[in-house]
Amino acid sequence: MGTAERRGAPRAGGAQLTGHRDPEATDRDIPGGVAAPSGRESEGQGHEVGRRRERQQYRPLWVEEPARRRRLPDPVRTAAVRAVLLIAVTLIQAMVAFLCTMAGSWLAFPMVISSVVSTIAATWGALDVWVTRQVWNQRNGVVSVPSSTARALRRERRRTRRQERAAERAQGRIRRRGGAGQLSHS
Repeated sequence: MGTAERRGAPRAGGAQLTGHRDPEATDRDIPGGVAAPSGRESEGQGHEVGRRRERQQYRPLWVEEPARRRRLPDPVRTAAVRAVLLIAVTLIQAMVAFLCTMAGSWLAFPMVISSVVSTIAATWGALDVWVTRQVWNQRNGVVSVPSSTARALRRERRRTRRQERAAERAQGRIRRRGGAGQLSHS
């Protein structure tokens, strides 16, 4: 029932709903400020209202909404996951190196060296995501510029498919003729 229907709809027993609601009422509750009917009407409606409230209490845990952005392509997503893992390990190593240095532990030097190496690997991982995304876009035609490599590749694939179909049709014609036109019988 919409807001316009709620505001002007007369209730059984002469009560009329207004636009004001009980502040604690949820969207599915019966709005507050409604006068309860008296006498026999209230007995019959009491059961009906109870059943209606039971039905209205059901609320899904979440409501699915359409995604605002498209899902990343598989190769790009795997590169991104790899980069996130490398960055997380690098941050943990840097923190352990710092704590070992502050504690004066013998483990401080190896951890600092491994943190430097890990930082290089994490940088490579982040660049890998960018490069993978660019390559995927160019190969699969997401970039819509006239000089797109993907467009030329698609054109080339269509040309080869056409040639293959033409060759198959020619072979079919030769077979239907019963082999006429063949140079040798093998």
